[in-house]
Amino acid sequence: MEAREVLTHLIAILALAQASAMMAVMGEGGGAIPTTLDGPFEPVTRRFDPSLRMGSDDLPMDDPRLKKNVTSSFPEQILLALSSDPSSTWVSWITGDAQIGKNVTLLNPSSVTSEVWYKPDGMSAVYSQLYPFEGLLNYTSGIIHHVRLEGLKSATTYYFKCGDSSVPAMSDEYSFKTMPSPSPNAYPTRIAVIGDLGLTSNSSTTIDHVIKNDPALVLMVGDLTYANQYLTTGGQGASCFSLPMMVIEDNHEIEPQVDGITFQSYLTRFAVPSEESHSNSSTQYSWLMDDLHRVNRSLTPWVVAAWHPPWYNSYNSHYQEFECTRQEMEALLINTKSISCSMAIGFSFAVHAYERMNRVYSYTLDPCGPLYITIGDGGNIEKVDVDFADDPGKCPKPEDNKPEFGGLCPLNFSNGPAKGKFCWSKQPEWSAYSESSFGHGILEIVNSTYALWTWHGNQDAYKEDKPGNQIFIVRRPELCSPTVKESSDPPQGGQESEHTSPSSTVILSFKTMWLMCLLVASVGIAVR
Repeated sequence: MEAREVLTHLIAILALAQASAMMAVMGEGGGAIPTTLDGPFEPVTRRFDPSLRMGSDDLPMDDPRLKKNVTSSFPEQILLALSSDPSSTWVSWITGDAQIGKNVTLLNPSSVTSEVWYKPDGMSAVYSQLYPFEGLLNYTSGIIHHVRLEGLKSATTYYFKCGDSSVPAMSDEYSFKTMPSPSPNAYPTRIAVIGDLGLTSNSSTTIDHVIKNDPALVLMVGDLTYANQYLTTGGQGASCFSLPMMVIEDNHEIEPQVDGITFQSYLTRFAVPSEESHSNSSTQYSWLMDDLHRVNRSLTPWVVAAWHPPWYNSYNSHYQEFECTRQEMEALLINTKSISCSMAIGFSFAVHAYERMNRVYSYTLDPCGPLYITIGDGGNIEKVDVDFADDPGKCPKPEDNKPEFGGLCPLNFSNGPAKGKFCWSKQPEWSAYSESSFGHGILEIVNSTYALWTWHGNQDAYKEDKPGNQIFIVRRPELCSPTVKESSDPPQGGQESEHTSPSSTVILSFKTMWLMCLLVASVGIAVR
């Protein structure tokens, strides 16, 4: 063995020893936190407690948490967002009053200055939601402002006010801390992961729990306020002015209007890096491949992707609904010609419950596959999902879960316990842990090898020392360098698919997967 190989193995051994010692200290309840090296795990499910309510209605619009508490000229709903440049941060806010009625009048964005002290130039816009359905009233927003702060130093606290000083109508003074400089040894302390949040009492419980966990960054992946429920137009919301919140769209942000207009609220309200990178190309697949190859793994050992619809899911809700996307995209994100594209963790949402998979690739247990986690359990009005595809009589038909965009690519398994079937008859082996509960997750990157994932369920008594589900995710680049696999490979050696054409759902997925790659690059038990 060459000296370089010996050194590499020694470094790996030292890293494992360090992490093992750390786990012994951090273990809950007297035991060590498991790692992905201990897997694959026997499938476990914690069923929904029938004594609990499955969901709750939206909060009233005059709830103190949603009620507007400033006059129309002053900023509200102040938000921060990361930029494509690590030295930049977006500040967004709203002034003026939203309107609902048959005939609504657009406010004039140029009538108010978009200003963040001491950065006087920004942009502003308004949008309308013109409903094509008989009897519904139309909506127009207040004035939405975006200012990009540039030239910021990493890991530094900045104080700011926003608004229009000529009125004068400036906000109170707030502060935020920028992300660490890109480095293999510097990461945000905690990243909160939330999806399908909504505006219910359960949503507020999730938010309260997130605040207690004190994250440095919030990732909100799709189905934000369920504004397309009409009552919650998106015109109400709390501020998040001390830490960046990155958002990704999904079906509840489509909000179809007359003349085929879609995503108007999402595109106007949120400042997202895809705007800066001009990522709305018709050749997004090639663009994403090129973007992933640009990742410098010496600076960015972790590549984490997030998109709304799940690829792996044992609940009957959304079961195999996005199989077309998985077939087209999985090989690109996992087994490619360059290790820079190898994804370590994949977050998805849409299913209103929690599920953590074993390491898997193309429905086959694989120690080098990514760890997929479904966490669409923010607390929305549609209630928690409790039924599984393997429950008696609960296996959906392929046409039952058709995506809003694209076609169907149903798979019948041709090996293992589910051979010849569309659904398993028991919890699939690739599903490690599932629980029907609302909640949120926290991702903590410990070093270039270890990351700690913690899921907190709302239905449990909330205590910092009793999380619902924890695991150390371990990267093994010395053993799991990607092999050469093209995206045209079949979805699984033992599977059959009637359709192999791509789904247009992929178009919505590209932005989201790129967004999380950018974020990481920028910031450096009952058996069923």
